[in-house]
Amino acid sequence: MRIAILGGTGDIGEGLALRLAADTPHRVAVGSREAEKAENKAEEYTTELESRGLDATVAGGENAAVAADARIVVLAVPPYHVGDTVEAVAGALEDGDVLVSPATGMKRDDEGFHYHKPGAGSVTSIVADAAPEGVAVVGAFHNLAAARLANLDADLGVDTLVIGDDEDAKRTVADVAEGIEGLRALDAGGIANAPEIEGLTPLLINVAANNDGLHDLGVRFR
Repeated sequence: MRIAILGGTGDIGEGLALRLAADTPHRVAVGSREAEKAENKAEEYTTELESRGLDATVAGGENAAVAADARIVVLAVPPYHVGDTVEAVAGALEDGDVLVSPATGMKRDDEGFHYHKPGAGSVTSIVADAAPEGVAVVGAFHNLAAARLANLDADLGVDTLVIGDDEDAKRTVADVAEGIEGLRALDAGGIANAPEIEGLTPLLINVAANNDGLHDLGVRFR
């Protein structure tokens, strides 16, 4: 399967690109608004993988170009860019494609990070509202520590909560997620449940910031 990670030059995009390329058989490409930026990052990721003796590569290109070749498109972009990004690549998407949203709206003050719930109810809902007809939307990868994800020497041992109103699309994304070693995907219901999941991210950041040894905190349900 081809997977495109739009905003794949950022922290969470880097981690997902490296893990998916290292642990799964899927073909991974990273996108950016600037093709050259994505191509340079893809070369860096490929070099990292090759240095570990892995026969894996990451491609790169402009967002719409990599989305056009992908079955799953991950929106690893800031929450205030998700709607615009979907609109920018809508013409490259086809019926049966799946958009994956890992973004969480947050704001920060002197006390720490707080969930900033958008008017649509969640960032995942913004994506669903912007998605072309025939393109399913799934929320996943919200609560993962980017640095831990990008460190291929680190054992993950964490869960990701997967939400979506299309059961087939949700299973597809869950299967992809579980292809990453040490990551377990749990079904958390429909997109209506997105606020509860997105709201975990600032909580985890605050706990990590205030406790020694928990810098790359994740969640495991038992």
